[in-house]
Amino acid sequence: MVFWQLTIDANDPDRLTGFWEQALGWSRVPPSSPDATWWAHYRRRLGEEPAFDNRLFDPEGILPPLWFQPVPEAKAGKNRLHLDFLVTGRDDALSISARVDAVDARVAELVALGARVHHRERGDDPGDEFYYVTLQDPEGNEFCVT
Repeated sequence: MVFWQLTIDANDPDRLTGFWEQALGWSRVPPSSPDATWWAHYRRRLGEEPAFDNRLFDPEGILPPLWFQPVPEAKAGKNRLHLDFLVTGRDDALSISARVDAVDARVAELVALGARVHHRERGDDPGDEFYYVTLQDPEGNEFCVT
């Protein structure tokens, strides 16, 4: 198995860590379980500090961590990689109206945290209805809610 983390360039790592911490419900402290070498590595690197100021961890220890790497330059152009929030759980049994309501509710929460709506997409083709919203985090990194 290959363990990996997602690294996101940031002008203000603490600010972005705070945004994504609230958006994902993740922690700045590495999980204590499952007992794996990579979690022990992060706990060792943390040392006596109470939490990282630029890393986030899935509280269940299942998903890879996020590291907000300090960089001097501003974001330029479109992301080549982004996160998707799957708020409907990809449940095709939900009506398109219910999916739109769920997405819009989560979008409103994320906007209140500092995100900005970039655009909305909806497809009403019977049998392939979809709805998603592309947002930008406080530094302009795109992500979607669907």
